[in-house]
Amino acid sequence: MTFKCPTCDMQLKAEPEMAGKIVRCPGCNTKLSIPASIGAGSLPPPSSMPPPSGVSSPPPAGDAFGTEYEHGASAPEQAPAPSSYQPKERGGWEETDPANPNPWLALAIGAVASLAWFGIMFPFGKGAPGTPPQNTMDYLHDLFLERTWVNYMETFFFFWAIGLIYLKIQKLRHQKDAMFLDVVPVEIGQEINRENVGLFIDHLYGLPARLRDSMMVNRIRKGLELFEIRQNNGEVTNMMSAQSDIDGSRIGGSFSLIKVFLWAIPILGFIGTVLGLSQAIGSIDLQVSDISKVMGSLGKVTSGLGTAFDTTLLGLVLAMFLNFPMNAVSKAEDDNLNNIDAFCNEVLMPRLNDGGGVAGGDTNGIMDTLVKAVASSQKEFLIDLNTLSKQVREQADNLDKRAAAHQERVDAEFAIALNRMREDLTNSVKDSVKTTTEYTRAMASGIQSLNTLLSELGGKQILIHQVKKKGWFSRE
Repeated sequence: MTFKCPTCDMQLKAEPEMAGKIVRCPGCNTKLSIPASIGAGSLPPPSSMPPPSGVSSPPPAGDAFGTEYEHGASAPEQAPAPSSYQPKERGGWEETDPANPNPWLALAIGAVASLAWFGIMFPFGKGAPGTPPQNTMDYLHDLFLERTWVNYMETFFFFWAIGLIYLKIQKLRHQKDAMFLDVVPVEIGQEINRENVGLFIDHLYGLPARLRDSMMVNRIRKGLELFEIRQNNGEVTNMMSAQSDIDGSRIGGSFSLIKVFLWAIPILGFIGTVLGLSQAIGSIDLQVSDISKVMGSLGKVTSGLGTAFDTTLLGLVLAMFLNFPMNAVSKAEDDNLNNIDAFCNEVLMPRLNDGGGVAGGDTNGIMDTLVKAVASSQKEFLIDLNTLSKQVREQADNLDKRAAAHQERVDAEFAIALNRMREDLTNSVKDSVKTTTEYTRAMASGIQSLNTLLSELGGKQILIHQVKKKGWFSRE
């Protein structure tokens, strides 16, 4: 529900179950009582400011968004924002660390607190230094002021850590105050769409600089600015989830220095124990015969043991007292972060309308969403097609290169075979010519010999007598 501060007239919001509680206004820091249940849409516009033009008054209060209607009745259509609206130039704002305090300021606080504590303990001292304490306050005086330097360091580290916790509480209070801000007022619109998202962002920029620099306002501003550009609920959800993880990491890391002090204080106590035991052992002198000197030596031993045990006791007690507020602040910061996540998931995100749903969505938004989806799909298709074409081109180039290499190899092998064949044919022709030449020479020699023989025979008659052979069928 929403209500206004009676002092500064700032519009605030709170859960219905907080009605009647006393809180501080984040704007003027005055105490006020949260009124009884008030309808989300029954508030008049802020003083001296007319309601936004073109925006109809919200329906009577019902659920968290004021959208309760009779059974069977449909919700009235959301009036669009004026078409003459021009977005303002926005550059965000400088964000301070929401969880990490200034360690040097905490150091100054710790130093002042330590001096104040020692000043408080000083008047309670009784008797001379080293004498047994007479009462509890005298014992505390001796514990903090009459021991070794370790006790002073333990006390200083304790108050330094307390200073860090105090500054973290102040930051946490600032974050809780921002939870009362009405960051998405229903006077601008029951839903947040592409037409009126700029008005919601301008409303966030109109908040006081001290209040808008908070985890909740920063996260909602970033989500609405992303929605103004993308009009996609899924992307806004992912962005806010990532921002929640970042805020959680910041909160967890802000306790690092305090955990160092929580570790160092008991360690200093153990160092003091070692120093006290060394002093006690070094003061033992059993070589004297005088019993009074022996008793004095034992007194120094007990004094050293007391110092040893007191430093450890002080370190453990201070670490225990430091652990409680640290865990309490850690739980409070985690709860506040969970409340911011719940507000974003249960209040902001259901009011975002990116045109993806027909019910309650405007036609122009749906068409724009469809056009963007088709354009995105076409772009992806063209990218895939270009990639495929590039791969086909690369394969074709590879095939051309392989074909050229294969052709070069075939040509080389063919040239080698042709040269081998030419050499073989040349050798064969040479062998044939040589053989023919030798045969011709032999034939010419034979003809010459025949001519010589014929010359010798001259005109002599040569009788050739044929001898008849006897056979089975011969007459003789």
